[in-house]
Amino acid sequence: MAILERAGRPAASISPMLFALTTFVSAGLVFMVQPMAAKLILPLLGGSPSVWNTSMAFFQGALLAGYGYAHLLQKVRSIRVQAALHVAALLAAAVVLPLRVSGLAGEPSSDQPALWLLTVLALSIGAPFAILSATAPLVQAWHARTVHAETGAEPYALYAASNLGSLLALLAYPALIEPLTTLKAQTGGWSTGYVGFVVLMAVLALVVSRARVTALAGQALDLGPATSWRQRLTWVALAALPSSLMLGVTTYLATDVASAPFLWVVPLALYLLTFIIAFSDRPLISARTTLVLQAIAVCACAAMLPFRSVDLPLQVAVHLAAFFLTALMCHQALVARRPAPGRLTEFYLWMSFGGVVGGSFNAFLAPVIFSNVWEYPLVLALACLARPGFGAVPPWRWMVFAAGAAAAVAAPIVVMKTHDAETIANGLLILAALCAIVGQSRMWLFFGLVVFISISAQAVGDRVDVRQSWRSFFGVLQQSEMPVPGMKGQVRMLSHGTTLHGAQAQHPDYDCRPLVYYAPETPIGQVFTRAWDQPTAHRIGAVGLGTGSVAAYTRPGDSLSFFEIDPLVIRIATDPKHFSYTTACAGGKIDYVLGDARLTLAKQPPGSFDILLIDAFSSDSIPAHLLTVEAMRMYLSKLKPDGVLILHLSNRNLDLRGPAMAVAEAAGGYALIQRHNIDKKSPPLWESPEDAIIVTRSLAALKPYEADKRWSQTDPLAARPWTDDYTNIAGALYAELKTRWTWLP
Repeated sequence: MAILERAGRPAASISPMLFALTTFVSAGLVFMVQPMAAKLILPLLGGSPSVWNTSMAFFQGALLAGYGYAHLLQKVRSIRVQAALHVAALLAAAVVLPLRVSGLAGEPSSDQPALWLLTVLALSIGAPFAILSATAPLVQAWHARTVHAETGAEPYALYAASNLGSLLALLAYPALIEPLTTLKAQTGGWSTGYVGFVVLMAVLALVVSRARVTALAGQALDLGPATSWRQRLTWVALAALPSSLMLGVTTYLATDVASAPFLWVVPLALYLLTFIIAFSDRPLISARTTLVLQAIAVCACAAMLPFRSVDLPLQVAVHLAAFFLTALMCHQALVARRPAPGRLTEFYLWMSFGGVVGGSFNAFLAPVIFSNVWEYPLVLALACLARPGFGAVPPWRWMVFAAGAAAAVAAPIVVMKTHDAETIANGLLILAALCAIVGQSRMWLFFGLVVFISISAQAVGDRVDVRQSWRSFFGVLQQSEMPVPGMKGQVRMLSHGTTLHGAQAQHPDYDCRPLVYYAPETPIGQVFTRAWDQPTAHRIGAVGLGTGSVAAYTRPGDSLSFFEIDPLVIRIATDPKHFSYTTACAGGKIDYVLGDARLTLAKQPPGSFDILLIDAFSSDSIPAHLLTVEAMRMYLSKLKPDGVLILHLSNRNLDLRGPAMAVAEAAGGYALIQRHNIDKKSPPLWESPEDAIIVTRSLAALKPYEADKRWSQTDPLAARPWTDDYTNIAGALYAELKTRWTWLP
C-alpha cells in the first residue's frame, strides 16, 4: 500500500512539459558552458588538445558530484524540503557569476598544467556546474514519486529531453553563438540564463511540493530487485568506454584539424545524440541495427587509423561513425540494464562514475603510460568486447555483412593514391574476407579481428621510420628519419600530430641549413637573410621552438630568445643526440623562456626586438589567442621602431590570411602577405609551401619588402578582425573551402 507524504492535488495534473522544460533548460546551460569555459581558458595553456580533454574530465567529475548530491538528496523524505534545499543551493552557487577565469590559482604552470587547469575550473565554474548537473536525476526522481507513481509514465524518457537540450546548446555554440557574439556577451547571457533557470526551478519545486507525493519507503516506490556489484560494475564499464572514446576521437580531430572549441564539440554532440536515441521511448536505430553498422564502421576505422595525413574529410567521417555507433551500442546496452525507477538516482550516479573513469584515463593516465595516442585504438578494440551475440545467422546475412565489411575496409584504397594501392588492396581484402569468416556474432573473435586489422594497417601505412616518440600534456612528439638523396643521406624530422615542427639533414654539408618552413627561400627565411645585409647585431624573439632551426640564422653578437610552452620540446631541441641547430649551428646567444607566449612575451621590455617570429602552431593550427588585435598590439610594442614581426599562417584547413591582415590593420600596423610555393626541382624537405605576413610599426620599416614582388597587400577589411573577445573559426574554415571549391558563394 502506498504511503503518502501528504494530501494534495493529483500528481497526474502536473504538466509533463514542466518536467521536460526544466531538464531541457538545465542541460542546455550545462553543455553550453563547456565550450565557453574552454574558450576562456584555452589561451592560457597554448591551445593544446589536452586542455579540452582535461576540461572534459573536470566536467565529468563535476557531473558525478552533482549526481551524488542528487542521490543523497533522495535520503530526505520530504520532497518539499528537497525542493527548498535545491533552490537554495542554486542561489548559493550563483555567487561566482558572471563567468570569468578565477585569478586565485595564479599564472599557468608549465610543470603541472593539468593541476592548474583543474583548480581554475573548480574555482571559476565548479559550483554552478555541479548543482545544474544535479537537475536531470533530481527532476526524474520527483517525476517518479509523483507522476510515475500515479500514471506509470516512464521517468527515464526525461533523460532524452535533457540530452536534447545539451545537443541543441552544443550545436548552437559553433553555428550561432561563437561567430555572432563576443565572449563577454556569451558569459553575460549564460549568467542571465542561469538566473532564469533558478526561477523556473523554483516554480517546478513549488508545483511538485503541492502535489500528492509518494514517499520513498516500503513498497511505495518500485525499487525492483537489489542491485548487485556485478551490475554496478557493468554500468560503470558501459559508461566508461564511450566516455574514453569521445576524448580519444576528440584528440584525433583536435590534432589534425584545429585547436578550437568549434571543432571539439562535434564528438561531444554525437555522444549526446547516442543518449537521446538510446533513452527514447522509440529509438530511431534499433540495437540490432547498431551492432551490424558498428561492426562495419570499426573495421573501416581500424584499417584507416595509420593514414592520417591525407583525405581528411573521409578520415573524420569514418572515425566519427565508428565512435558514434560504438557509443550508441554501449548506451543501448546500458538502457537495457537500467533498474526500476526507485533506483534511478543510483543508476545515474554509477553511470556518471563510469564517465569519470573513462575521461580520467584519457586525460591523466594515458599521457603518462603511452608515448603515443594509443588509448583511442585500444579502447575502440576493447569496446568490441561489449558486443552481445546474435545467435544463429542466416547465410544471406553473412553475405551482406561480408560485402559491407569488404567495401568499408577497401574504401581507403580508392582514395589514398599516395600509397601502394596494390599492397594495401591485397592486405585489406584478406581482412575483409576474415570479417565474413569470423562474423560479428562471435565477440572474442571479432575483438581479435579488429586488433589484427589495426596492426596490419599500421604496418602497411607507416612509411616513415619513426625512431622515437614522446608525450606530454601538450601532445605527442615523434622523431623520424627518411632518406633524401638530394641532401646526401638521412633527414631527421620532429612532428607534432601531422605537423612537421622542423627537420635537419644529417650530412655535414647540410646539417646547419634550415629546412622546410625555415629555409632561406621561404618568407621566414627571407626575413632572416635580409637581416644579414645589416652589419649590426640583432635581438630576435621566436614564439615556438620546434627543432630550433632559426638559431642557424644567428651571427656572433646576435641574441635569440625562444618562447616555448612545452618543456619537452626544449629538452628535445637542445639535445645534440636529436637536433643540433641550437648547440652546433647558432652563432649568437640563445636562451629559452618557458610558458605561454602571451604571458611571457608581455613581460619583455617595450622595443626589445629587431625581429619577432610567431610560429606557435601544432598540427597545422595556430592557437587563436595568438592572432587577435590585443596580441598584435602587444607584439608591435615589443618591436624596435624599425623592427619586423613575422607570423607563420600555414594551415591545411583554415584560411587565416584575411583575419591576420584585418588584425594587423586594427592594431595600427603595416602589413604585407606572401603565399610561397616550392620549387618543384627542390629535394623533399628542402623547403615547404608557406603562408606568412610581416607587420611593422612604420611604413619606412616595410619599404624594403614592398620592393620584393613576392610580398603583396590584401584588403584588410575582407574579414572581421579577431579579438580576445571574438574569433570566427567557422569563417576561416569556410574561406579555406572556397579556395578549394570555387563554386561556393
